[in-house]
Amino acid sequence: MIDVEDLIALVRNYNPRTNADLLRRAYAYGAQMHDGQIRKSGEPYFTHPVAVAAILTEQRLDDATIVTALLHDTIEDTKSTYSEIERQFGHEVAELVDGVTKLTNLQLSSAQTQQAENFRKLFMAMSKDLRVILVKLADRLHNMRTIKSMAPEKQAQKARETMEIFAPLAGRMGMQWMREELEDLAFKVINPEARNSIIRRFLVLQREAGDVVHQISSDIRNELDKTGVDADVFGRAKKPYSIWRKMQEKDLAFSSLSDIYGFRIICRTVADCYAILGVIHQRWYAVPGRFKDYISQPKTNGYRSIHTTVSGRDGKRVEVQVRTREMHEVAEAGVAAHWAYREGKRIANPFAVDPAKWVNQLTERFDEGDNDEFLEHVKLEMYSDQVFCFTPKGEVIQLPRGATPLDYAYAIHTRIGNSCVSAKIDGIRVPLWTRLKNGQSVEIITAEGQTPQASWIDIVTTGRAKAAIRRSLREEDRGRFVKLGHELARAAFDHVGRKATDKALRTAAKMLGLADEQDLLARLGSAELTARKVLETLYPELTFNQAEEVDAKRPIIGLSGDQALKRAQCCQPVPGERIVGITYPGRGVIVHAIDCPALEEFEEQPNRWIDLYWQSGRHPAVYTVSLDVAISNERGVLGRICTLIGDQKANISDLKFTERKPDYYRLMIEVDLRDVEHLHMVMTALEAETDVAQVARVRNVARKP
Repeated sequence: MIDVEDLIALVRNYNPRTNADLLRRAYAYGAQMHDGQIRKSGEPYFTHPVAVAAILTEQRLDDATIVTALLHDTIEDTKSTYSEIERQFGHEVAELVDGVTKLTNLQLSSAQTQQAENFRKLFMAMSKDLRVILVKLADRLHNMRTIKSMAPEKQAQKARETMEIFAPLAGRMGMQWMREELEDLAFKVINPEARNSIIRRFLVLQREAGDVVHQISSDIRNELDKTGVDADVFGRAKKPYSIWRKMQEKDLAFSSLSDIYGFRIICRTVADCYAILGVIHQRWYAVPGRFKDYISQPKTNGYRSIHTTVSGRDGKRVEVQVRTREMHEVAEAGVAAHWAYREGKRIANPFAVDPAKWVNQLTERFDEGDNDEFLEHVKLEMYSDQVFCFTPKGEVIQLPRGATPLDYAYAIHTRIGNSCVSAKIDGIRVPLWTRLKNGQSVEIITAEGQTPQASWIDIVTTGRAKAAIRRSLREEDRGRFVKLGHELARAAFDHVGRKATDKALRTAAKMLGLADEQDLLARLGSAELTARKVLETLYPELTFNQAEEVDAKRPIIGLSGDQALKRAQCCQPVPGERIVGITYPGRGVIVHAIDCPALEEFEEQPNRWIDLYWQSGRHPAVYTVSLDVAISNERGVLGRICTLIGDQKANISDLKFTERKPDYYRLMIEVDLRDVEHLHMVMTALEAETDVAQVARVRNVARKP
């Protein structure tokens, strides 16, 4: 069993501001209340609440939820009372513990009529505070992990309830990892022969075909390396239950299944997602009908990703998912991301939906219809990802759930979207950020002279609307981009002893199929075109392989001669990444990565923003990046890791242990690098090491810029 200090350490990993005294008091109180109680396995009962709390720390949840996990069975199974918990731990914790107790008493797998009534109670409890169901799901997960100690009939009953209720509920709340594990644990009980058969066939397949996952992952990485896109590739065989379900649904034998392997590519930006999709489809044949864009059309639970299936190595079909790191956080945590902490602060993930929204939609109709209608409504809400709205003329417009009147306007025509000033829903004027619901009639009001606002990017959800808004904003910024592009061109031409004359630029524009030199400069300034591409087009006789060394004191274009420069420590940008400068009176300019969350506090101060770009050429290895590395606790591993980093021509400037466990160590390694490609080389080399369990770049908004 995890002791209290280890539990506190788990919480401090993501929330240094945790109330350690509160956790200690809850731990001691739970241990006292459950003293003498024994689980079916023969272990002390309190090992279960502690394990549930540990599961919730993996989701980086707040102190109140961790305390609730430690106390979640006290009212039900001990002499503790609601009033006592409220007196010692506060009203919030008492309400959460009481909510979990009520859920525990529901018999969700009972007869149909009673099941409908209990579902009402379940959703009513969830509507008050969704953390109740997060604790209940973690409770069920640990019970399923230790289900062998139960009587066979009890195992079967719990497994069916898990498969029918809790696994789909976890999926609907966006916690796909938990859904898959719950399904597989229940499948192991319900149909162990089928599960073992699939595992045996997997082993035979691996012996015959080798490590297919590693081979295909390497193929994908090689293709991405050619394009210079910074992304991580992960591959795995699908879960036994997922394979078995597909065999049942399609009436196929195991040998007939093709896409039994899944691969995930995690990158930095939405633009990278679509660029990677293009790379994948160029290299391998896309399987018709197996493409879904959940970025432009997100699922109701906030899930965003691109899914495609391609014919990979030796004709094997593989599913590939492409998403940004922020999307990945929501995909892993689901609604739990709403309460997740990092460095003592709640995480504001822009892709996470309101976690209570869909529950409130259900509870609004609790008093309507009979039990059968309610259950049907639950099923529709659980699996609905689209909304259908009507134009004033009665035409149907289909949009992703969560879409706004702005999405609707752009779905009709880009011109209508660009000139939109307000909207009416069912005849009533509403704000442009209003979320549309099924069956509503929408009217868009336009005005001459209206142009898209930068804030609209955060209001719309569809890819079409976002692209149109960005295109319009880019045209407004054309003058600024032309000016910056001229500076980039001048610097690049000077590097090769040439002059960026109007004639030279006009000739390059013509050779590149662009309208004129102004178009070329605008594309240079907006980073749609590189200065190197222009030079290679004009002067193919020049050799660009040996890039000129960049001066580390002035590595960036876009600063005036007297402005001091400093890299932001929160995001640690490196050459090759898009950057922006923020001016500080008396301190010069702080350079941030363009996707740094710390930039949010400057959104209302546009006069402090400066467009910046890295100098082209070879940068010295002086840009420090923090890496979070988990390694096996075995002799010689740390030495090999340090040697591996040195082999990549990278220098370790600092190293410290952040966590020591009997079987693994977690390290924070500061590495001095040249650029983003160098970073990718180092991380790839570390990931390939068998004794490295995890490698991640650390970006910490809490650090001072």
